[in-house]
Amino acid sequence: MAEKTFTQAELAKYNGVDGAPAYVAIDGTVYDVTGVPQWAAGKHHGNLAGQDLTEAIKKSPHGHSVLAKLPKVGQYVG
Repeated sequence: MAEKTFTQAELAKYNGVDGAPAYVAIDGTVYDVTGVPQWAAGKHHGNLAGQDLTEAIKKSPHGHSVLAKLPKVGQYVG
């Protein structure tokens, strides 16, 4: 099965609001953060699900290390 490709508009649908799954894009990969308690309601430390957070993760205390625990759901093409 081919990996799903997300445009900016497609990714925005996965914002974690009103029961929608919460996805974020980082370095061209889309991750599912739906089940992560820190991402409740599609928000985490001022960041919103449904967006490319490549720059934001560079400033986070955990950096890229947390990504290994998240399910990959596709590729982000912007």
